[in-house]
Amino acid sequence: MSCSGAGRRGQSEKGKVQHMPLTEKVGFMAVLQRGNRVQVPRLIRWQFKLEPDQVLHVTVEVQEGSTGEADFYMRMTRDGRLTIPKLTLKVLQEECDKKSLVGYVLEIALKPASGVGM
Repeated sequence: MSCSGAGRRGQSEKGKVQHMPLTEKVGFMAVLQRGNRVQVPRLIRWQFKLEPDQVLHVTVEVQEGSTGEADFYMRMTRDGRLTIPKLTLKVLQEECDKKSLVGYVLEIALKPASGVGM
């Protein structure tokens, strides 16, 4: 084997995807799971190197029939989930006039928490 600088599996340095820490707002849609949890997509966790000890500024909005949104600070669990606080979920439920939001699509936005928990 030669040391020509080629990466694994024949990829060159130009072809590699760059991993960068979360420095800007990134959004995605997810279904609210049982236990007030939302799964952060693996691609977003991998691309932005999201770690469980990183504090994130989270914005949540219900996709169907809601005009309001809720903001809070949160750390992700090891399995890549965010737990929405009960008070935040209750406010969103009252805005939508729903008894439970489990199974509804939420629009999630993550930003780095500047200066919090560092």
